[in-house]
Amino acid sequence: MLLNLYWEFFKTGLFAVGGGLATLPFLSRMADTTGWFTHSQLADMVAVSESTPGPLGVNTATYVGFTTAGIPGAITATLGLITPSILIILVIAAFLHSFRENRYVDAAFRTLRPASTGLIAASGLTVASAALLRSGAGSWLSRLDWKGVLLAAVLLVATRACKRTRGLHPLVWIGISAAVGIVFAFGG
Repeated sequence: MLLNLYWEFFKTGLFAVGGGLATLPFLSRMADTTGWFTHSQLADMVAVSESTPGPLGVNTATYVGFTTAGIPGAITATLGLITPSILIILVIAAFLHSFRENRYVDAAFRTLRPASTGLIAASGLTVASAALLRSGAGSWLSRLDWKGVLLAAVLLVATRACKRTRGLHPLVWIGISAAVGIVFAFGG
């Protein structure tokens, strides 16, 4: 059973390129071929995996492994899913190390840095826009969610300017923000 779990999730990890949602067709096929879980159980697993910390694919592999063969199954399925990624990264790292001194490779990496920075900045602006602007017509100023702006300003001051709170762990801030969001009905 453990070998079968490892093999099924190894194949999933090897071919499901594109993140956790890309594993769903493989998991659906796995439900059909192995009988380890039903499609209804798969939907429940995805819901649980989406609501817990960690990548969807890893959470689902752990869940399937645990329901199929307990803790050894959870470990085996998870290892099966992540092994291909680890192997591919090791191979790429070996090649990149040997080519790192190549001026073309170095130029490619220098070119990718600004593009990567731009993509991250664009994602940040998209999230900020979704969090601070209400949908609808009108100018951006009329659509501004003032509660969100106030919360962002308070968090900025508390995490950057206030010595007592500046060093708190990010999880504390996530918890505080979640509580404030619930109490003041953000997003509702």
